[in-house]
Amino acid sequence: MKITIDKNVVEFVPENTSETNSMETLWRILIDCVKETKNLTPIGEFVPTKQNLARFVIEGVPGGKTVLSEQVSPDDCTYICDICNKYMNVKKGQEVPLCCGKVMASVD
Repeated sequence: MKITIDKNVVEFVPENTSETNSMETLWRILIDCVKETKNLTPIGEFVPTKQNLARFVIEGVPGGKTVLSEQVSPDDCTYICDICNKYMNVKKGQEVPLCCGKVMASVD
């Protein structure tokens, strides 16, 4: 995918059929001729030397269900997702939640 930035305009140019299909799907999710157009908002961080991946959330589209890991919380505490900043309060002995594909971190 080729990305070009000109002031406040960003262009995405798919370079193969798979990217074209993904862009078409994204376009149909974002653009709603009857209701409001949705926005992409960056989440987490983009540090190419750490992980060459940029994540965005589509505002106004509900996310997936948070699942639980097999790890249990040693205390009552709050867990947060380092990627999307979602948080959950967990009681001692309950399973620690998974979010964005990894175990949430304790902040207490």
